[in-house]
Amino acid sequence: MGGNMSGSIIYVVSDSVGETAELVTKAAASQFAGTSFTIKRIPYVEDKQNVDEIISLAKLNGAMIAFTLVRPEIREYMKAQAAEENIPAFDIIGPLMSMLQDRAKSSPLNEPGMVRKLDDQYFKRIEAIEFAVKYDDGRDPRGILRADIVLVGVSRTSKTPLSQYLALKRFKVANVPLVPEVEPPEELFLVRPEKCFGLKISPEKLNNIRKERLKSLGLNDHAIYANMERINEELKYFDNVVARLKCPIIDVTNKAVEETANTIINIIQNRH
Repeated sequence: MGGNMSGSIIYVVSDSVGETAELVTKAAASQFAGTSFTIKRIPYVEDKQNVDEIISLAKLNGAMIAFTLVRPEIREYMKAQAAEENIPAFDIIGPLMSMLQDRAKSSPLNEPGMVRKLDDQYFKRIEAIEFAVKYDDGRDPRGILRADIVLVGVSRTSKTPLSQYLALKRFKVANVPLVPEVEPPEELFLVRPEKCFGLKISPEKLNNIRKERLKSLGLNDHAIYANMERINEELKYFDNVVARLKCPIIDVTNKAVEETANTIINIIQNRH
């Protein structure tokens, strides 16, 4: 390899979520144009065994380590092991904590995740947004069982923007597209019906949305996707599935995403 640093891996290690460590590392790495650093976040590193695994991983891949570990014994262990294996490791938070300790005349709490406790709502929101992205468009049916809300509808019923909007309100949302040729995931029939919401739309409105969508993609708007016969077939299939689910149905034909979201939130909150 010689002096070529392109493609260096940096393991960003934290005893919490690792957001702080990742932001600092990315900010530093962004100053080096032409060198591609691959940043891999390893959260919740809480014991020496975790540290050992990271050290051997870094050694194997010739990687560097940047870490925020607030427990002194784990922090010292990381430093010692990295030094022994000649792995460049940078302690992001330790020196700052030492400086603050001198000034504060008191010992730090040494509790990982204190920042999170301060802003639990913010993290719940981030978690919900990540959830919405991960379980968007039926990508992984396991999300259906873990979600607070499951949206069910044919293509172009604004399931994705609705998921994101609800995520900002800290709800974990999975959405499931219904296509006549594909049997819905079995998980859909295992969740409580009140968690699911069917998004109903008029055939004319759906046809217009899909035609616009095809145009925006530079495609012919006479495609089967925007064909009324096909749309009626899809909507009939949707009706059958939601009837099996026995879930609430919301007509989104002339509703803005915010309106639909608020309708869902009201339904959920009025149950309690």
